[in-house]
Amino acid sequence: MVADYVGNGACANCHEPATADWTDSHHDLAMQEATPDTILGDFDNAQFHYHGVTTTFFRRGDDYFITTDNATGVLETFPVEYVFGVEPLQQYLLPLPGGRLQALSIAWDTRSAQEGGQRWYHLYEEEPVIAGNPLHWTGGYFNWNTSCAECHSTDVKKRYNAETDQFDTHYEQIDVGCEACHGPGSAHQQLAQQGALSLEQTGFEMSLSARGLWQWPEGASIARRTEALDDTVQIDTCGRCHARRSTLGDYHPGRPLLDTHRLALIDTPLYWPDGQIRDEVYVYGSFIQSKMHQAGVVCTNCHNPHSNKLIAEGNAVCGQCHTAAQYDTPSHHRHPVESAGTACVACHMPSQIYMGVDARRDHSMRIPRPDLSLSTGSPNACNQCHTEEGADWAYSALLDWGVRFTGQRNHPARAFHAADRGDIRVTPNLIETADNTNITGILRASAITQLARLAPERVMRSLPLWLESRDPLIRLAAAQASGQLPLTQRHLLLAPLVHDPVLAVRMATAEQLAEMSSASENGQTNGLQTLFDEYIAVQSQHQDMPSVLTQLSSFEQARGNVQTAQALLETALNKNPQASTTRVNLADLHRSLGDDTTAKTTLEAGLKVNNEDGALWFSLGLLEIRQGNPIRALEALGKAATLEETPGYFHYVYAVAQHDQGKRSAALNTLQKTHSAAPGQPMILSALLQYNQLAGNQAAAERYRAELNATLKASGLQ
Repeated sequence: MVADYVGNGACANCHEPATADWTDSHHDLAMQEATPDTILGDFDNAQFHYHGVTTTFFRRGDDYFITTDNATGVLETFPVEYVFGVEPLQQYLLPLPGGRLQALSIAWDTRSAQEGGQRWYHLYEEEPVIAGNPLHWTGGYFNWNTSCAECHSTDVKKRYNAETDQFDTHYEQIDVGCEACHGPGSAHQQLAQQGALSLEQTGFEMSLSARGLWQWPEGASIARRTEALDDTVQIDTCGRCHARRSTLGDYHPGRPLLDTHRLALIDTPLYWPDGQIRDEVYVYGSFIQSKMHQAGVVCTNCHNPHSNKLIAEGNAVCGQCHTAAQYDTPSHHRHPVESAGTACVACHMPSQIYMGVDARRDHSMRIPRPDLSLSTGSPNACNQCHTEEGADWAYSALLDWGVRFTGQRNHPARAFHAADRGDIRVTPNLIETADNTNITGILRASAITQLARLAPERVMRSLPLWLESRDPLIRLAAAQASGQLPLTQRHLLLAPLVHDPVLAVRMATAEQLAEMSSASENGQTNGLQTLFDEYIAVQSQHQDMPSVLTQLSSFEQARGNVQTAQALLETALNKNPQASTTRVNLADLHRSLGDDTTAKTTLEAGLKVNNEDGALWFSLGLLEIRQGNPIRALEALGKAATLEETPGYFHYVYAVAQHDQGKRSAALNTLQKTHSAAPGQPMILSALLQYNQLAGNQAAAERYRAELNATLKASGLQ
């Protein structure tokens, strides 16, 4: 029986307590029509001034309007059609041509005046986001159809037409209703009416009940599940919206998160090296790092899924599984009774402010590690409260309390931090992390990704095991890591994943095998054409997104469809002129076709939009070298090097260019500074060795030779 959506009203009669909890919750009020009852902001001819633009909020009867700068920077009046959210901020959706709804980036702070609220404020108060900027409210990042609708309404169908650049977006219900999580309810309703409901026959495709039974083993201070959690349906259902991810195909209730989305891994700048939240990553990615997740804790162990509220007050939430006698005492939290430091969340779930006023807690529930702050720059809960002190003070305080951390040198955070800086000496630590089946899947997958970037030649030993993992996140990371292997070898390893049950894994496999012929040597189908057709079909649903157009372009170019690839990149740039990767790819495509002139024009046009884009300067520098313009090449490569956040490859190429143009002392100086700032990069050490030899400085050359050998030995490459 194929179930249909029936709406919240059909659920309310039989599920009164759940309906009462859900009513006026954040899910219920996720999106509403703009009316006097739903508008919270000041529309009494209020004005807001932002970098030369005066925005006015006013009403005519029961209709609300905003006069603000449009996509060309000209003041225009827009009707407010919908409101987004209620607390701690509310945004307003304004219509644009093509079926678009856009979220205005000036929001209403709904907190009390005592808390600093009841005011208009801009989400980017510190920088001038004006017309033409991709972050302007009229751009793609604030488009409701693309970025917001899926998680603010029920059963959203984006329905974007790439040929006409039009949206015809549809939802079954304006808010996040019962069926957004449970799936369509008509079959359940029919069974209920027939009196035929049972545990085996619910009418839903899956069950979200996963709280489990918990008990304290004799003498234990932490409760344990009586039976291990054997599925992730509940947290994957929540993660569909409460995760940093990109959307793939249509959502199917009960399917793994990776069957409908790609999850962002632990990487800069989304997370700190130790996995703490940094950019807006929501909850899922941090929670699945936690020991709570490993122990079988699910979202509803702490949260009422219908009201979205915690199921208990304060430390009582944690006290469900952690005895108060052991953990809610000064001997554990080391803070005076009744002080803020006695709250479990203060130390184990510190908050981060997003969207200007929205404090969200890190759900990795980790122990504060000021020692990692000292070595990696990651924050720690101690100094987030004791802001007047430094990490060294916090670390000393822990030592005075008798706290000792084991395995500090080999902690994955140190490896991730070093890998970000190109230090190949941490390769063994990354391999150890990736192979460790006792840690969380997201940590292992992140290590695989870091390893593939840092030392792709070292992935081969474990790649077959990773590709056979039961965890789709591991298989996904492994498939992506195979890209450095020869195509034939890659195909042999990835062949089983052509039919993987999880869509995200199949999508990554399609990208890695795009160069393969769709038929086997004997003319029989090998499943590749079906895989490739699926890849194109899925990506084609999201051609409103420049990033997807760029991915699809790379796939088409690998298949030999150069004209299609070029058209996709040009469309992506029209949507977001500041998309650096897209622009570099387009310039490279023109160069591969022998059209250096257009390649250069493409890069220079990007620099007019953003003169501080290091990748564009770097590509321009390489192009100038190929065109025989060494002086201009050196200027461009030097600019790219100054914009490189951590000295690495841009600095290396700049030093090579300096040396090739006879600036030998300058080249050595560039290399030495790079090595000092970010040691452990073989290419830098090799250049220092070679250039010192050429300069006749044999002592320095031998010193760098010894360091290079030690670095390669430490990484396992020698």
